[in-house]
Amino acid sequence: MEIITYVRTGAITHTDSMGNEGRTKAGDVQVMSAGSGVRHSEFNREDEDTTLFQIWIIPDERGGEPYWGAAQFPKGDRSGKFVALASGRGGDDALPIRANARVLGATVKAGESVTYDASADRHLYLVPATGKIQIEDVEANARDGIAITQKDSITITALEDSELVLVDAA
Repeated sequence: MEIITYVRTGAITHTDSMGNEGRTKAGDVQVMSAGSGVRHSEFNREDEDTTLFQIWIIPDERGGEPYWGAAQFPKGDRSGKFVALASGRGGDDALPIRANARVLGATVKAGESVTYDASADRHLYLVPATGKIQIEDVEANARDGIAITQKDSITITALEDSELVLVDAA
């Protein structure tokens, strides 16, 4: 299993049977490929609430060596555009996953739009982490999920300042 954790507020601490330990704070991302097997735990050691999105993606192949990694993804780098946070596609400057998929993030100011070029054979899943958005005639509030198929591109307009999480999978 490919497990992508995008921390929204607070922080989490990760430990695993491979000897990894790390703290992932708000705005940052960690990935874990369970591979042939790993024991792990994640918990909140903070004095504040922690909220996060955790996305599980089936890998292209079973087994392999387990892997864990984390990276910072400043919001400013995602302003007005999608940035790959985790990806199994070559050429992305993102945390690696073992799947033909990408997890992307963007921030969009109210009244502005962002476009994502996809392919009609891909499956997209979009969540406004914060704010309110519109895609064609569909509006979505924070934490609503929108499944999108058979589109070569999508344009998202922010009705309020919004932070977006997008999964692009085969």
